[in-house]
Amino acid sequence: MKFKHTNRPGFLLGFVDFFSAGLFFLFYMPFGGLQDEIDMVLGHPTTRYWKAYLLGIPTLFIYPLVWMARIAEELKDIALSLGVPGPYTSWRHMFLWNVLGLPLMGPAVATHRFFDTLNRVEKKLNTGDDSSLH
Repeated sequence: MKFKHTNRPGFLLGFVDFFSAGLFFLFYMPFGGLQDEIDMVLGHPTTRYWKAYLLGIPTLFIYPLVWMARIAEELKDIALSLGVPGPYTSWRHMFLWNVLGLPLMGPAVATHRFFDTLNRVEKKLNTGDDSSLH
């Protein structure tokens, strides 16, 4: 599979999502193909974002944060196994930027690093050198 979107602007996407209170990704994940790409890169289906978002309402949006942090950690592990150079996103990076960096655009920074890692992993997978994956 060739990934078409390997230059997603993470900071811009995070900025828009932050100001739309997460509603932007409710549409971008399924209709932009992002959810399917994440599933393909990780090698297993993930919980749909809309479910994580709905579970976030009673948990003060802690559930979607943990959901995204878990995906970020798996993505980091795949990047390392493919030999993709860092820096990477990680559970700690995603969680801390979203929690402690909230007033200073922390979610946009975390999303930027997430998409930077995803873009580089997808570019590596597009070269066909995925022998060390899974």
